[in-house]
Amino acid sequence: MEQTLKSRRTAPLKTPTGLSEDAVKDISAAATTLLADIFALYLKTKNFHWHMSGSHFRDYHRMLDDQGEQLFGITDPLAERVRKLGGVTLKSIGDIARHQRIRDNDADFVHAHGMLAELREDNGELVASMRSLHALCDEHGDVATASLLENWIDEAEQRIWFLFETLRGTNA
Repeated sequence: MEQTLKSRRTAPLKTPTGLSEDAVKDISAAATTLLADIFALYLKTKNFHWHMSGSHFRDYHRMLDDQGEQLFGITDPLAERVRKLGGVTLKSIGDIARHQRIRDNDADFVHAHGMLAELREDNGELVASMRSLHALCDEHGDVATASLLENWIDEAEQRIWFLFETLRGTNA
């Protein structure tokens, strides 16, 4: 009995997807790294939301709250997509830290314009990662993951646009 339980926990999923084993491995790994970046950017966005100050506090605070909700909204569909493919995804905060490419910001104080500029750059990195994963999906014929990415790229480009326009003329 014990051996059966153990073997079930370590057995590959082999979910029937019509994609090759290489496709599942490659797409799952890239999507899991993207997921870690999304969690990192989500937490950074909430960090800046919580620590925002200055004359435009209310507007910036609300914008970052909206952007954080949008980022968090990606996490479950992306993780579930990896599972649908037969892959494994993130399991813990430590796992996120091992995979993330978006850098944390633990500074005691960041000026509001610095916060917005950093988020603009990070969202740009996220778009580049999403496009790279989209190309990988195209290569392997994974239209479902590619379709999800297309909407998320559009949302990220909107976040970048809002941050860019907010900062226009501020030297940031």
